[in-house]
Amino acid sequence: MSAAEVRSFWQSLDLPGLVDVHTHFMPKSVLDKVWAYFDAAGPPTGRPWPIAYREEEGERVRRLREFGVRAFTAMLYPHKPAMAAWLNSWAAGFAARTPDCLHTATFFPEPGAADYVARALDEGARVFKAHLQVGGYDPADPLLDEVWGLLAESGTPVVTHCGSGPVPGKHTGPGPIGAVLGRHPELPLVVAHMGLPEYGEFLDLAERYPRVRLDTTMAFTAFTERDNPFPTAELPRLRALQDRILLGTDFPNIPYPYADALHALAGLGLGPEWLRAVCHDNAAGLFGLPDA
Repeated sequence: MSAAEVRSFWQSLDLPGLVDVHTHFMPKSVLDKVWAYFDAAGPPTGRPWPIAYREEEGERVRRLREFGVRAFTAMLYPHKPAMAAWLNSWAAGFAARTPDCLHTATFFPEPGAADYVARALDEGARVFKAHLQVGGYDPADPLLDEVWGLLAESGTPVVTHCGSGPVPGKHTGPGPIGAVLGRHPELPLVVAHMGLPEYGEFLDLAERYPRVRLDTTMAFTAFTERDNPFPTAELPRLRALQDRILLGTDFPNIPYPYADALHALAGLGLGPEWLRAVCHDNAAGLFGLPDA
Protein backbone atom coordinates (compact mmCIF):
# COMPACT_ATOMS: atom_id res chain seq x y z
CA MET A 1 0.00 0.00 0.00
CA SER A 2 3.05 2.22 -0.37
CA ALA A 3 2.31 5.76 -1.53
CA ALA A 4 5.86 5.92 -2.87
CA GLU A 5 5.06 3.07 -5.26
CA VAL A 6 2.00 4.89 -6.61
CA ARG A 7 3.86 8.19 -6.95
CA SER A 8 6.76 6.49 -8.71
CA PHE A 9 4.31 5.13 -11.28
CA TRP A 10 2.93 8.47 -12.43
CA GLN A 11 6.21 10.31 -12.03
CA SER A 12 7.82 7.82 -14.42
CA LEU A 13 5.21 8.90 -17.00
CA ASP A 14 6.00 12.61 -16.47
CA LEU A 15 2.48 13.22 -15.19
CA PRO A 16 1.50 15.81 -12.56
CA GLY A 17 -0.47 13.14 -10.71
CA LEU A 18 -3.49 10.89 -11.26
CA VAL A 19 -7.18 11.58 -11.85
CA ASP A 20 -9.39 8.79 -10.49
CA VAL A 21 -12.99 9.01 -11.67
CA HIS A 22 -14.29 6.09 -9.61
CA THR A 23 -13.71 6.45 -5.88
CA HIS A 24 -16.33 6.14 -3.16
CA PHE A 25 -17.17 8.58 -0.39
CA MET A 26 -20.61 8.55 1.20
CA PRO A 27 -22.29 9.02 4.57
CA LYS A 28 -20.77 6.71 7.17
CA SER A 29 -24.05 4.90 7.81
CA VAL A 30 -24.31 4.06 4.12
CA LEU A 31 -20.66 3.15 3.66
CA ASP A 32 -20.83 0.82 6.66
CA LYS A 33 -23.63 -1.06 4.89
CA VAL A 34 -21.63 -1.17 1.65
CA TRP A 35 -18.67 -2.62 3.53
CA ALA A 36 -20.95 -5.15 5.20
CA TYR A 37 -22.15 -6.17 1.73
CA PHE A 38 -18.57 -6.78 0.59
CA ASP A 39 -17.79 -8.62 3.81
CA ALA A 40 -20.58 -11.01 2.87
CA ALA A 41 -19.70 -11.06 -0.83
CA GLY A 42 -18.10 -14.49 -0.64
CA PRO A 43 -21.22 -16.52 -1.52
CA PRO A 44 -22.22 -14.54 -4.69
CA THR A 45 -18.65 -14.01 -5.93
CA GLY A 46 -17.18 -17.27 -4.71
CA ARG A 47 -14.30 -15.72 -2.76
CA PRO A 48 -13.56 -13.20 0.01
CA TRP A 49 -13.56 -9.46 -0.74
CA PRO A 50 -11.49 -7.75 1.97
CA ILE A 51 -11.66 -3.94 1.98
CA ALA A 52 -8.06 -2.76 1.53
CA TYR A 53 -8.65 0.78 2.80
CA ARG A 54 -11.15 0.40 5.62
CA GLU A 55 -10.31 3.75 7.21
CA GLU A 56 -12.18 6.78 8.45
CA GLU A 57 -13.08 9.46 5.93
CA GLY A 58 -10.29 11.92 6.65
CA GLU A 59 -7.66 9.21 6.43
CA ARG A 60 -9.01 8.03 3.08
CA VAL A 61 -8.83 11.57 1.69
CA ARG A 62 -5.31 11.96 3.06
CA ARG A 63 -4.27 8.68 1.49
CA LEU A 64 -5.48 9.68 -1.99
CA ARG A 65 -3.59 12.95 -1.67
CA GLU A 66 -0.51 11.07 -0.55
CA PHE A 67 -0.85 8.86 -3.64
CA GLY A 68 -0.83 12.01 -5.76
CA VAL A 69 -4.44 11.78 -6.95
CA ARG A 70 -5.16 15.33 -8.17
CA ALA A 71 -8.91 14.83 -8.44
CA PHE A 72 -11.31 12.08 -7.44
CA THR A 73 -15.04 11.47 -7.06
CA ALA A 74 -17.54 10.60 -4.34
CA MET A 75 -19.43 7.82 -6.11
CA LEU A 76 -22.62 7.21 -4.14
CA TYR A 77 -25.91 5.63 -5.13
CA PRO A 78 -29.39 4.94 -3.77
CA HIS A 79 -31.03 1.54 -3.65
CA LYS A 80 -34.57 2.78 -2.99
CA PRO A 81 -36.78 5.85 -3.52
CA ALA A 82 -36.48 8.98 -1.36
CA MET A 83 -32.75 8.46 -0.85
CA ALA A 84 -30.97 10.17 -3.75
CA ALA A 85 -31.76 13.78 -2.79
CA TRP A 86 -30.39 13.17 0.71
CA LEU A 87 -27.23 11.62 -0.71
CA ASN A 88 -26.83 14.60 -3.03
CA SER A 89 -27.07 16.98 -0.10
CA TRP A 90 -24.34 15.07 1.73
CA ALA A 91 -22.16 14.96 -1.40
CA ALA A 92 -22.46 18.71 -1.90
CA GLY A 93 -21.18 19.25 1.62
CA PHE A 94 -18.35 16.77 1.12
CA ALA A 95 -17.28 18.51 -2.10
CA ALA A 96 -17.39 21.90 -0.38
CA ARG A 97 -14.96 20.76 2.32
CA THR A 98 -12.86 18.63 -0.06
CA PRO A 99 -11.82 20.83 -2.99
CA ASP A 100 -10.00 18.05 -4.86
CA CYS A 101 -13.20 16.00 -4.98
CA LEU A 102 -15.26 16.44 -8.14
CA HIS A 103 -18.75 17.31 -6.86
CA THR A 104 -20.71 14.08 -7.38
CA ALA A 105 -24.46 13.40 -7.38
CA THR A 106 -26.85 10.56 -8.12
CA PHE A 107 -30.50 9.72 -8.89
CA PHE A 108 -33.17 7.02 -8.79
CA PRO A 109 -36.29 6.45 -10.95
CA GLU A 110 -38.90 8.26 -8.89
CA PRO A 111 -41.20 11.27 -9.22
CA GLY A 112 -39.18 14.45 -8.80
CA ALA A 113 -35.88 12.92 -9.95
CA ALA A 114 -35.46 15.52 -12.69
CA ASP A 115 -36.04 18.31 -10.16
CA TYR A 116 -33.34 17.22 -7.73
CA VAL A 117 -30.93 16.44 -10.58
CA ALA A 118 -31.48 19.94 -11.97
CA ARG A 119 -30.91 21.33 -8.47
CA ALA A 120 -27.66 19.35 -8.10
CA LEU A 121 -26.47 20.71 -11.45
CA ASP A 122 -27.31 24.24 -10.37
CA GLU A 123 -25.31 23.65 -7.18
CA GLY A 124 -22.25 22.62 -9.18
CA ALA A 125 -22.41 18.84 -9.58
CA ARG A 126 -19.80 17.79 -12.15
CA VAL A 127 -20.34 14.03 -12.34
CA PHE A 128 -23.19 11.63 -11.53
CA LYS A 129 -23.27 7.98 -10.53
CA ALA A 130 -25.89 5.43 -11.60
CA HIS A 131 -25.66 1.87 -10.26
CA LEU A 132 -28.07 -0.36 -12.15
CA GLN A 133 -27.02 -3.49 -10.30
CA VAL A 134 -27.50 -2.18 -6.76
CA GLY A 135 -30.45 0.05 -7.66
CA GLY A 136 -32.14 -2.77 -9.55
CA TYR A 137 -33.84 -0.38 -11.97
CA ASP A 138 -34.25 -0.14 -15.71
CA PRO A 139 -32.25 2.86 -16.96
CA ALA A 140 -34.88 3.31 -19.69
CA ASP A 141 -37.61 3.84 -17.06
CA PRO A 142 -39.73 6.81 -18.25
CA LEU A 143 -39.17 8.44 -14.85
CA LEU A 144 -35.52 8.89 -15.85
CA ASP A 145 -35.96 10.14 -19.41
CA GLU A 146 -35.83 13.79 -18.38
CA VAL A 147 -32.83 13.06 -16.13
CA TRP A 148 -30.82 11.57 -18.99
CA GLY A 149 -31.87 14.51 -21.14
CA LEU A 150 -30.60 17.00 -18.57
CA LEU A 151 -27.26 15.21 -18.30
CA ALA A 152 -26.90 14.98 -22.08
CA GLU A 153 -27.81 18.64 -22.60
CA SER A 154 -25.48 19.86 -19.85
CA GLY A 155 -22.66 17.55 -20.95
CA THR A 156 -22.32 16.13 -17.44
CA PRO A 157 -20.65 12.71 -17.28
CA VAL A 158 -22.53 9.91 -15.56
CA VAL A 159 -20.48 6.94 -14.36
CA THR A 160 -22.78 3.95 -14.72
CA HIS A 161 -22.37 0.43 -13.41
CA CYS A 162 -24.23 -1.22 -16.26
CA GLY A 163 -22.14 -4.34 -16.88
CA SER A 164 -23.17 -7.66 -15.38
CA GLY A 165 -20.15 -8.15 -13.13
CA PRO A 166 -19.48 -9.23 -10.47
CA VAL A 167 -23.01 -10.70 -10.49
CA PRO A 168 -25.70 -9.87 -13.04
CA GLY A 169 -28.75 -7.77 -12.29
CA LYS A 170 -32.14 -7.66 -13.97
CA HIS A 171 -31.21 -4.56 -15.97
CA THR A 172 -27.45 -4.95 -16.45
CA GLY A 173 -25.72 -5.68 -19.74
CA PRO A 174 -25.43 -3.55 -22.88
CA GLY A 175 -29.11 -3.77 -23.87
CA PRO A 176 -30.83 -1.58 -21.24
CA ILE A 177 -28.27 1.24 -21.23
CA GLY A 178 -27.98 0.90 -25.02
CA ALA A 179 -31.67 1.79 -25.22
CA VAL A 180 -30.95 4.97 -23.27
CA LEU A 181 -28.11 5.89 -25.61
CA GLY A 182 -30.38 5.30 -28.58
CA ARG A 183 -32.73 7.95 -27.18
CA HIS A 184 -29.94 10.27 -25.88
CA PRO A 185 -26.96 9.72 -28.19
CA GLU A 186 -25.14 12.79 -26.83
CA LEU A 187 -25.13 11.45 -23.27
CA PRO A 188 -21.58 11.50 -21.81
CA LEU A 189 -21.85 8.00 -20.38
CA VAL A 190 -18.86 6.49 -18.56
CA VAL A 191 -19.21 2.70 -18.46
CA ALA A 192 -17.81 1.58 -15.10
CA HIS A 193 -15.51 -1.45 -14.86
CA MET A 194 -15.03 -1.48 -18.67
CA GLY A 195 -18.49 -3.08 -18.71
CA LEU A 196 -17.14 -6.39 -17.45
CA PRO A 197 -17.79 -9.13 -18.33
CA GLU A 198 -19.44 -7.82 -21.54
CA TYR A 199 -16.25 -6.03 -22.58
CA GLY A 200 -16.71 -6.35 -26.32
CA GLU A 201 -20.33 -5.22 -26.33
CA PHE A 202 -19.52 -2.08 -24.37
CA LEU A 203 -16.58 -1.33 -26.66
CA ASP A 204 -19.16 -1.56 -29.44
CA LEU A 205 -21.22 1.15 -27.73
CA ALA A 206 -18.15 3.36 -27.34
CA GLU A 207 -17.40 2.99 -31.04
CA ARG A 208 -21.01 3.78 -31.95
CA TYR A 209 -21.44 6.80 -29.64
CA PRO A 210 -18.56 9.32 -29.57
CA ARG A 211 -19.39 10.58 -26.06
CA VAL A 212 -19.29 7.15 -24.42
CA ARG A 213 -16.22 6.45 -22.31
CA LEU A 214 -15.17 3.51 -20.16
CA ASP A 215 -13.41 3.47 -16.80
CA THR A 216 -10.82 0.89 -15.82
CA THR A 217 -12.20 0.16 -12.37
CA MET A 218 -10.97 -3.27 -11.24
CA ALA A 219 -10.55 -4.44 -14.84
CA PHE A 220 -7.26 -6.09 -15.83
CA THR A 221 -6.23 -6.80 -12.21
CA ALA A 222 -5.32 -10.32 -11.14
CA PHE A 223 -8.40 -10.35 -8.89
CA THR A 224 -10.73 -9.72 -11.84
CA GLU A 225 -8.80 -11.60 -14.50
CA ARG A 226 -9.32 -14.86 -12.63
CA ASP A 227 -13.04 -14.96 -13.41
CA ASN A 228 -13.58 -12.22 -16.01
CA PRO A 229 -10.45 -11.92 -18.16
CA PHE A 230 -10.27 -9.13 -20.70
CA PRO A 231 -10.00 -10.71 -24.17
CA THR A 232 -6.55 -10.10 -25.61
CA ALA A 233 -8.13 -9.89 -29.06
CA GLU A 234 -9.80 -6.65 -27.93
CA LEU A 235 -6.55 -4.87 -27.04
CA PRO A 236 -6.29 -3.13 -30.44
CA ARG A 237 -9.74 -1.62 -29.85
CA LEU A 238 -8.61 -0.49 -26.42
CA ARG A 239 -5.64 1.22 -28.02
CA ALA A 240 -7.83 2.86 -30.66
CA LEU A 241 -10.11 4.25 -27.93
CA GLN A 242 -7.16 5.71 -26.03
CA ASP A 243 -8.81 9.13 -25.65
CA ARG A 244 -11.96 7.65 -24.07
CA ILE A 245 -10.59 5.36 -21.37
CA LEU A 246 -10.47 6.81 -17.85
CA LEU A 247 -8.69 5.63 -14.72
CA GLY A 248 -11.03 4.29 -12.07
CA THR A 249 -10.14 2.15 -9.06
CA ASP A 250 -13.13 1.64 -6.68
CA PHE A 251 -11.00 2.98 -3.81
CA PRO A 252 -11.45 2.27 -0.90
CA ASN A 253 -13.52 -0.85 -1.64
CA ILE A 254 -10.79 -2.81 -3.41
CA PRO A 255 -9.41 -6.15 -2.19
CA TYR A 256 -5.80 -5.30 -3.12
CA PRO A 257 -3.37 -2.34 -2.92
CA TYR A 258 -4.11 0.73 -5.05
CA ALA A 259 -0.84 0.30 -6.95
CA ASP A 260 -2.02 -3.08 -8.28
CA ALA A 261 -4.57 -1.33 -10.50
CA LEU A 262 -1.86 0.87 -12.02
CA HIS A 263 0.54 -2.01 -12.63
CA ALA A 264 -2.29 -3.95 -14.28
CA LEU A 265 -2.76 -1.11 -16.77
CA ALA A 266 0.96 -1.00 -17.50
CA GLY A 267 0.89 -4.76 -17.98
CA LEU A 268 -1.42 -4.40 -20.98
CA GLY A 269 1.60 -3.28 -22.98
CA LEU A 270 -0.18 -0.38 -24.68
CA GLY A 271 2.67 2.03 -24.02
CA PRO A 272 3.38 5.20 -22.04
CA GLU A 273 1.29 7.49 -24.27
CA TRP A 274 -1.78 5.35 -23.62
CA LEU A 275 -1.05 5.28 -19.89
CA ARG A 276 -0.63 9.06 -19.72
CA ALA A 277 -3.97 9.56 -21.45
CA VAL A 278 -5.81 7.03 -19.30
CA CYS A 279 -4.30 7.85 -15.92
CA HIS A 280 -4.54 11.62 -16.17
CA ASP A 281 -4.99 13.51 -19.42
CA ASN A 282 -8.39 12.21 -20.55
CA ALA A 283 -10.13 12.95 -17.26
CA ALA A 284 -8.26 16.22 -16.79
CA GLY A 285 -9.59 17.35 -20.17
CA LEU A 286 -13.11 16.05 -19.50
CA PHE A 287 -13.37 17.96 -16.22
CA GLY A 288 -11.36 21.00 -17.26
CA LEU A 289 -8.73 20.60 -14.57
CA PRO A 290 -6.11 23.35 -14.50
CA ASP A 291 -2.56 22.56 -15.54
CA ALA A 292 -0.54 21.41 -12.58
